Amino acid sequence: MRSVDNVATSAVIFDLDGTLVDSAGDIAEAVNRCLEELALARVPEARVRSWIGEGVRNLVATALKHAGSDRPLETVMPAFMRHYHACLLRSPRLYAGVPETLQALRARALPMAICTNKPVALVPPLLAHLGIAEFFTHIVGGDSLPQRKPAAEPLLHAAALLGQPPGACLMVGDSATDLGAANHAHMPVVLVRYGYPRDLDLDAAGALAVIDDLRELLPLV
Repeated sequence: MRSVDNVATSAVIFDLDGTLVDSAGDIAEAVNRCLEELALARVPEARVRSWIGEGVRNLVATALKHAGSDRPLETVMPAFMRHYHACLLRSPRLYAGVPETLQALRARALPMAICTNKPVALVPPLLAHLGIAEFFTHIVGGDSLPQRKPAAEPLLHAAALLGQPPGACLMVGDSATDLGAANHAHMPVVLVRYGYPRDLDLDAAGALAVIDDLRELLPLV
């Protein structure tokens, strides 16, 4: 982690997949079960990992394009969502340091929210399964608003729910989707190195910090 000064922070907004939770294996399995149902070839988890972050519709559209399928997206989404629900709690895991960091932030009376492109209905059961639901007062999902990250609106909405101006909140994410949303919302952002950055050059992204472990967030706020 490169050294930065403390950030004046009154609330923290976290991305979910790739930031708090490693769910790539479960998302990949949902994609592959959907492809198999369509008589299309499975793809490696590493490939699906590179597709995660821009919402389920983009994920499925990318999978269909990769498979060379011209099936209309609208006809495939119900099958994918069925598999997504079925695989949601298959093997997700918290990244190292997540529980300790959330506990420390709560001890400082910093309110926290989730802002993710995952469908909002899938978030509470995942948080409950992993034992971290109690830390978050609000959840903004990929279908909570007409817009999703990297648009500013989801982060602005999360800040409003927390009762804080955007500039007083800190966004913590792992990808260009999170970086773009924070920049559009004029919100400070810290990026984690261990998530699903896709083709983002983390060190050249202009974030306040790039951290290797979520516990490295604590000295910054």
